[in-house]
Formats: sequence, structure tokens, C-alpha cells
Amino acid sequence: MAGLYLDEFVVGQVIRHQLTKTVTESDNMFFSTMTLNPQPLHIDFDFAARSEWGKPLVNSLFTLGLMIGISVHDTTLGTTVGNLGMTETTFPHPVFHGDTIRVETEVLSVRESKSKPDRGIAEFEHRAYNQDGALVAKCRRQAMMLKKAA
Repeated sequence: MAGLYLDEFVVGQVIRHQLTKTVTESDNMFFSTMTLNPQPLHIDFDFAARSEWGKPLVNSLFTLGLMIGISVHDTTLGTTVGNLGMTETTFPHPVFHGDTIRVETEVLSVRESKSKPDRGIAEFEHRAYNQDGALVAKCRRQAMMLKKAA
């Protein structure tokens, strides 16, 4: 498995994920329409051109999903039981078509389960940046993680 087990995470560890993605117009349109989000700031070029941004914004939930998705290979692929929650999610800078997103993950805490000896909870802070280094998204994620088999 590419993911890490609970006992392989170290508090303070920062993982700089190698996978990046350039966000396209079709990514934004497909995600917005698939989630039934008709916000014209995302899908209407004329409307968006008259906004303070002057062009369409990428749907922030796409940005969140992309940030978590990029992190999975190096953190939880095949080693997680499931997500427990995401908190303190912010989008301090917009994402536009053509932006290339990179992600880093910091391990905030790790604790063993009190009721299930084969697992525990890891808390991560994921941070996404565009090609200019601007922070575009950040969130804390709590995941139930398997421990490495003895």
C-alpha cells in the first residue's frame, strides 16, 4: 500500500505531495453540473466577467476534493477505515481555470483507539497552493487509520 499506517505518522511531519494538477474549464463545469450547483460565478463566463474577479471561479468544493485527493496516495491509500470529519476549511485565494495546484500535508496529532486495538485517529492539515505559491485552500481532516500489523 502507498498509504501510511497510524504508527508510521509522526506529529509535525510535513509531506509535500509530488502529484499536481492544472485545473481546466471542463473540470470546473463538470463538477459544478454534476453537483447541481448553478452558481453563475462558476459556469457563466458573461456573469463572471462582470464580477470583481473578471472571470469564472473554480468551485471551492472541487478545490477541497482535489486537495484531499492529491494527498491520499502518500497518506491514506489502503490504510484508512474512513474520514471522521473535516474542520476549519478555508479558501483564502480563488482558483481559476489554468491554475496548477500543489498540496502539502502536516500531521497534527496521532492517537490509538481506546476501543479498537487495530486502529487509531490521525489528524492532518492539508494546504493547497497555486503555481504562484498563494494558499488557495486549507483544512483539518480527521481520519480513522489502521495500525501496521504486528
